[in-house]
Amino acid sequence: MSDPITRTASPAGSGRTHRRIGLVVPSSNVTVETEMPALLQRHRDATFSFHSTRMRMHTVSPEELRAMNAQRGRCVDEIGDAGVDTILYACLVALMAQGHTDGVGEHERTEEVLTDRLTERGLAPAVTSSAGALVHALRATGTRRVALVMPYLRPVAELVVAYVEAEGFTVTDWRALEVADNAEVGCIPSDRVLDAARSLDLSGADALILSACVQMPSLPLVQAAEDELGLPVLTAATAGAFTLLDRLGLPVDLPGAGRLLTRDAKVGV
Repeated sequence: MSDPITRTASPAGSGRTHRRIGLVVPSSNVTVETEMPALLQRHRDATFSFHSTRMRMHTVSPEELRAMNAQRGRCVDEIGDAGVDTILYACLVALMAQGHTDGVGEHERTEEVLTDRLTERGLAPAVTSSAGALVHALRATGTRRVALVMPYLRPVAELVVAYVEAEGFTVTDWRALEVADNAEVGCIPSDRVLDAARSLDLSGADALILSACVQMPSLPLVQAAEDELGLPVLTAATAGAFTLLDRLGLPVDLPGAGRLLTRDAKVGV
């Protein structure tokens, strides 16, 4: 079996490592395919191409999220055909809303199932999820206490809070913007996101998760919010970029997107 990382060709004359990123996204999601390339194109040592497959989902409800997750096998088969080096299962709430079973978080279970499915085909891309990436980024930086901003309806947001706390973190405060339509989530104005962050009690937090959702736009706000609020700011997108680079063995150094993506950063230590 060939190594999918070493066999990926670099663009002619670039002199830089090239990686193919596979994205498994909800059908109504448009933001992750905008923010992830915008982040990773800042990398000094590598270039990236992005290849997506979609799962039908429009309303962020437990029922539609379960139905969406049932499509994951088809999607990972499709994206595997593209010979990608890594795959991001890019819907945080789809996994966090399913909670934990027998002490195992749904992100771990999903990543294992998808990895096994690819292995059966002789493929070995590194698999992560937006939910797993957020947990990984928080742990890697020593963060223990977080505040959250989310677009979800309150009952769904409460599931996310419970999931984060079950992973060993303390949620000090949170806001839910109460938007159920996933297409509408992708159009939430920046000032509404930032106003929600400003309304939080951040006194006990090590870090702020400005967007616990890959569909809610936030990338242009990260550095400004970090400068204004005086603590590290993460998002589902920046945590995803951090983890993808980590899984690929590439340096984490993407300027202008918060302390998490600054070389040798320590967030919550």
